[in-house]
Amino acid sequence: MVMMQLFGEAGIPIGVAHCNFQLRGNESDEDEQFVRSYCEKFNLPFFLRRFETQKYAQENGISIQMAARELRYAWFDELMELEFFDRVATAHHINDSIETILLNWVNGSSLDGLTGIPVMNGKIVRPLLFATRSELELYAQESEINWRTDTSNNTTDYQRNFIRHKITPLLRELNPSLERTIQRGIDKLTAEKEFLDHFFKKWKNDFVTHFPDKMIIQKKAFNHFHHGGASLLYRLINHLGFNYDVCVSIVDALNGQSGKKFIGAAHDLIIDRDELIIFPKVDFWKKVDVEEGQHQVLLGSWNMEIAEGDDLITSDKFRAVVDAGKIKFPLTWRPWQPGDVFYPLGMDHRKKVSDLLIDEKVSVADKSRVTVLESDGQIIWVVGHRLDNRYKVSPETRKVIRFLVTPYFA
Repeated sequence: MVMMQLFGEAGIPIGVAHCNFQLRGNESDEDEQFVRSYCEKFNLPFFLRRFETQKYAQENGISIQMAARELRYAWFDELMELEFFDRVATAHHINDSIETILLNWVNGSSLDGLTGIPVMNGKIVRPLLFATRSELELYAQESEINWRTDTSNNTTDYQRNFIRHKITPLLRELNPSLERTIQRGIDKLTAEKEFLDHFFKKWKNDFVTHFPDKMIIQKKAFNHFHHGGASLLYRLINHLGFNYDVCVSIVDALNGQSGKKFIGAAHDLIIDRDELIIFPKVDFWKKVDVEEGQHQVLLGSWNMEIAEGDDLITSDKFRAVVDAGKIKFPLTWRPWQPGDVFYPLGMDHRKKVSDLLIDEKVSVADKSRVTVLESDGQIIWVVGHRLDNRYKVSPETRKVIRFLVTPYFA
């Protein structure tokens, strides 16, 4: 309510988005009516969304607080787009930031979690972070600004409330100027984080290469880190589903036998001879059929385009041109399997696909993503590697089919 009045006094045009999470019965409805009446009085655009928060939390296996957060910010994004707003302003203050820091600290956060709530995060702005809760309450009383108190904030049922009512008062006994002291600490840590971000960006440019279908990290990137290698790796790949403990194990295994594999939530990592290779999980690499007349198909992290023609374009690594008269639809595109054999282009005898991959020095990580294209049970193409000699274009060829594969994982 203080923030809303300050925006009005500053002459900044706003709309008001009110979330009714329907968790406190009549009290939630009275909050809604209180805000609606204020907006009607001052002619402010009022937007309302009622959420089935309890149901959403149960269906998604998350806490009530997390459910409410996901629901409101998803709606805020939607509202900004529909109503052409530029920013979402929330009324977080210093005490909220302190509670966030303490929560992150007891949960083992890195430096990122110890700098508090940012003043700006994308399109979210928090213009009251300079003030304490008591200062805002005093301002509201002196300015005769009415507000309502969420009674659930008075319990210790939630972790944040436990810190607010149990921990912070004890810390204030040690330091009566707790909020201002911690704010100075936040300023120092934020400056150090800026330095770390700058260094991290340079480190990535020197040692990390992004490809459309994988990420490669040079092992030597960790040569000069005796204790911080795991933290650095975690900072790089935690968004891919690798937790800190896994990153510790990866760094510990850097100088061991190559080929060791580590599992993340969405990606896998393999330690190769000189590098770490990260790629999407192969769980979704199931075979797909290619029907006659179909122009595009997806498998794993690859996209295949199919086109007919009569021009004899030369095959290359990611393009295969075959004699249309020699193939039979539907084709099958699948991951290669041990025991697969084919007749490599230019050869009149069979060769195991596994032997081809060894000859071409394909890494363990890349082997898991090699696919083959089949016609009537026979391999036409080891995709991205070698065409089968039996399906090559010849002087007798009248019509060709072209296959082009490109990665689409980013």
